[in-house]
Amino acid sequence: MIKGFKYIICVAVVFVFASCYTNRSIGLLQERDGLPVYSQGAYREYKLQPNDELTLRIVTSNKESADMFGAQQTVSLNQTYSYRIYPDGTVDLPFLSKVPLVGLTLEEAELFVQKQLKPYIPDVQVKLALATSTFCVIGDAGRGYFNIYKERLTIYQALALSGGLNESGNYGSVKIIRETPEGTKIVSFDLRSKSLIDSEYYYVYPNDVIYVDVTKKSFWAVNSYSNFLSIITSSITLLLTVWNIATK
Repeated sequence: MIKGFKYIICVAVVFVFASCYTNRSIGLLQERDGLPVYSQGAYREYKLQPNDELTLRIVTSNKESADMFGAQQTVSLNQTYSYRIYPDGTVDLPFLSKVPLVGLTLEEAELFVQKQLKPYIPDVQVKLALATSTFCVIGDAGRGYFNIYKERLTIYQALALSGGLNESGNYGSVKIIRETPEGTKIVSFDLRSKSLIDSEYYYVYPNDVIYVDVTKKSFWAVNSYSNFLSIITSSITLLLTVWNIATK
């Protein structure tokens, strides 16, 4: 009976230890064997896609041009307008229709639109920005839509904005669903690896969906060693009670 009791205790201890969340399972920026090593890659500028909404700011000191935009009583025009890119990849702008912008970066689109407007407004300056620059988080983390508040938002910053990952999240297999000119792309990576920094997975782009799966051991997992000790104490107490009853 004593040997059986000791065996049960050992099994319980091993089981609980295996179920604990450790630094190896949820720690970030790790450098150790067993984690993937990602190649470094240059940041790629976001390229415009259908249904993106753009804000267009036009600046000119020409009064006639300003009057054509309805800016009366002024010799300077500095106003912002919003336009959506159609499914065919074009957008209608002042003086221009069916301007193809899909596949261009914002900087490329600015130069292209500015060139197209020059015949109408010689001193025109064009500024474009994404009005719908958001990403989405789903799964075992903070959920919802969040604004990309700066250029080159990292995956760590994005998850922090959402409220962070739960300890039961699968840090070893985080997925991003990304729309590209070539179609929908799904990338999977290990969030714990330090080599993630400056890799192709490091930055979040507009319209990204970040998915965090639940780790397989989440049902049995113990969040802290205080919980572990509590479980062990309760288990020993229960086993001793059963053993005392059985030996009477």
